[in-house]
Amino acid sequence: MRMKLWLYLILSVCFMLAVGFLYYSSWRISLRVWVHKSLYDEQGFLLKLDGTLSLELTYKYGNLSKGACKPGFAAAKMTAIYPKFNKLAPVFLDLNYKRFAKIGDYPPPFGVKSQERIIDHLLSVTKNYGLGENLDIISCKTCIIMGNGGILINKSLGQQIDGFDVVVRLNQAPVKGYEKDVGSKTTLRITYPEGAIQKIDQYEDQSLFVLSAFKAQDFKWLRYMVFKQGLHNTNGFWKSVARHVPREASDMRILNPYFIQEASFQLIGFPHNNGQMGKGVLGGGPA
Repeated sequence: MRMKLWLYLILSVCFMLAVGFLYYSSWRISLRVWVHKSLYDEQGFLLKLDGTLSLELTYKYGNLSKGACKPGFAAAKMTAIYPKFNKLAPVFLDLNYKRFAKIGDYPPPFGVKSQERIIDHLLSVTKNYGLGENLDIISCKTCIIMGNGGILINKSLGQQIDGFDVVVRLNQAPVKGYEKDVGSKTTLRITYPEGAIQKIDQYEDQSLFVLSAFKAQDFKWLRYMVFKQGLHNTNGFWKSVARHVPREASDMRILNPYFIQEASFQLIGFPHNNGQMGKGVLGGGPA
């Protein structure tokens, strides 16, 4: 009888110790998570100095206030993640694009090799290489990139999305009829011939049209769009393409292949394949 009583007491004590240990551990874990999260605001930006940051980040973001724009945060954060990132590279090609020697070594989409003549011609006509006068003068711009999925349906985030300085949309992402959920503002629409909107009435009233070239034929297509010429030959495209883009030449841009090259070869680690798209690199076209 005494043996059973002692055994019961020992088991009870062990059970209580186990429960106490689990409770203590969960409390410590919760405390650490709370302390960690308290260093950042809802967007993940630092609220106070953190000695583990690089000097560049510490200098830029040591005094943050809620809702304040963080000048250069994206470039600084990218540099912290990927030190070789060249934040001085322009997003769009300008007349000085040949100074980026790396893009001259590869054909599209990773460079401009063998396309220099047509690019020079296009840039001499488009003439503008920034976001536009109203945005270029803003020293700190907020930006949001809108995908093409249906996750925003019935979320009523349109007004919040329109509050960003720069709203980027991809390919044929719809706007009209969905303004309540996806907003009505479009600053940039980045696409390629097969992904461009084909119905003119579906284009926004104002936005920049940005070509992301994945093959040499894409630059030829852009030339037709810029000069508003009839597109008769569609050989080289893997599906139907837009035959007219309702934008003036001054509202058209060419995405710098530098970023595609860095993201593909350095960040993602795609095989080089001598700079050619193919098996193991990208499929027939971007999503």
